[in-house]
Amino acid sequence: MSQPLMPKATAVWLVDNTALTFEQIAAFCGLHVLEVSGIADGEVAVGIKGLDPVSAGQLSRAEIERCEADPTARLALRESTHPLPQKRSKGARYTPVSRRQDRPDAIAWLLRNHPELSDAQISKLVGTTKPTIQAIRDRTHWNQANITPVDPVSLGLCSQIDLDAQVKKADARAARERAKQGLDEPGDTLRPVEETAAKYAPIVAPPIRETEDEDAEAEEATDSTDTAPQPESGETDVPGDSEADFGMVPPDDEEDR
Repeated sequence: MSQPLMPKATAVWLVDNTALTFEQIAAFCGLHVLEVSGIADGEVAVGIKGLDPVSAGQLSRAEIERCEADPTARLALRESTHPLPQKRSKGARYTPVSRRQDRPDAIAWLLRNHPELSDAQISKLVGTTKPTIQAIRDRTHWNQANITPVDPVSLGLCSQIDLDAQVKKADARAARERAKQGLDEPGDTLRPVEETAAKYAPIVAPPIRETEDEDAEAEEATDSTDTAPQPESGETDVPGDSEADFGMVPPDDEEDR
């Protein structure tokens, strides 16, 4: 059940100006019976000025008289005759002046990474016009040489939630179109992270056992000893000759002297 505006002030006025029971006032104002009793005793809502529900258009005098005659009846809130404010239609997204120069970069990013989005969805995300989108798609934009694709979320032109919602909507529309045409192949959309990460996972070579390295080093050492040059027969070194060559006298000759 709807409640009146300022329920305590309305209850104060009803207690002071009508013969309604505490239960009727409590049910109409959404209060407890003891709270209404405290208002009548001056212990609750002290200093609150009463609000006339009749002049406020919330009750009629005939409704009050009906409930005063029947203590079991309940007050019914009067329907407002004032027209309710109409909900404004959501127009184009407003883009601050400082961010408008970044819109071509965001449009180029959306056209490259999400080709499934329609022009209406892109214009709703970024706040642009369809001729601008078509010019960037055809590379006929007046500033085409300086356009660099940049994520619109990082530029602050839209939120990640809005972008994901539009992408899901575009995927659902593409799935319906493929179902009508009898095609099962998915469109050109971004693949999930799990698939791309699994496809390009790095290949790790198996570790080399230490025993194989030790065996290889032992074989190399054996080959080096086998291939070392050996002196030929008859060419042994004579200690005396080498000493004589350097002018050294053997110890026996010194004793003879």
